[in-house]
Amino acid sequence: MRKLNEKVRSYFRLKKKQKEIEQELAKLREEILAHCAENDTKSAEFGSYIVKVIPHRRKEYDEAKLFEALPDLELWRLLSSPDTAKIANLVNLNVLTEERLKDTFNVKEVSYLQVERK
Repeated sequence: MRKLNEKVRSYFRLKKKQKEIEQELAKLREEILAHCAENDTKSAEFGSYIVKVIPHRRKEYDEAKLFEALPDLELWRLLSSPDTAKIANLVNLNVLTEERLKDTFNVKEVSYLQVERK
């Protein structure tokens, strides 16, 4: 019981630390992305590090419109909620077409941040 108590305490401490680290990483990421946007750059060197901003387009589906676009209720049960990866797989398998889904989503621009050491 004593060992488990230590493990639970350690787990709690590490989860708290993880949350703090994730918050700090998010803040730093936003600051780096803001700097790159202000300087209109997608790649830069800072000391011994290379920073790359990789633009990415992500679809965010509207549940009501998606439900209307699906030809079969069974497909809705498979999806149960708009999961971009599942929907993309159904399009790749030709179960759904891009044309049928064209008004069911908005495209959101997101930037991935990649930091490498030289």
